[in-house]
Amino acid sequence: MKRPHLKLKLLVLFAAAMMLFMLVKFADAHAILKDSSPAPNSTVAGPDVPLKLQFNVRVDSARSKLQLVSPENAIVDLVAEKQKSPDTLNAKMTGLKPGAYKIRWQVLAPDGHITRGEIPFQVGS
Repeated sequence: MKRPHLKLKLLVLFAAAMMLFMLVKFADAHAILKDSSPAPNSTVAGPDVPLKLQFNVRVDSARSKLQLVSPENAIVDLVAEKQKSPDTLNAKMTGLKPGAYKIRWQVLAPDGHITRGEIPFQVGS
């Protein structure tokens, strides 16, 4: 006696398991900031400050946004340099005067999700 329904059930079960595996894999791909320079709440020497953001996954630099918020709340768009590593964004911040700044970042991860955040820091005199 053949059981064609058993084969179909096994095939459906296998397909469901593969879909669940793919969903878990994509959920792990959100971009999470691992390290930054300047570090959050740090004080750095100006006037020129290099920016480096490292994430847990590859990020799309072409669709990423980097902004510098000055002590006067002026917003300056930063240009990301060519990526040296697919999980890192670099930019240059020049002409910074002493005061409290914020870096605003927004990145696109391989799973299609956008992640954003802010990094406050000080420029010392």
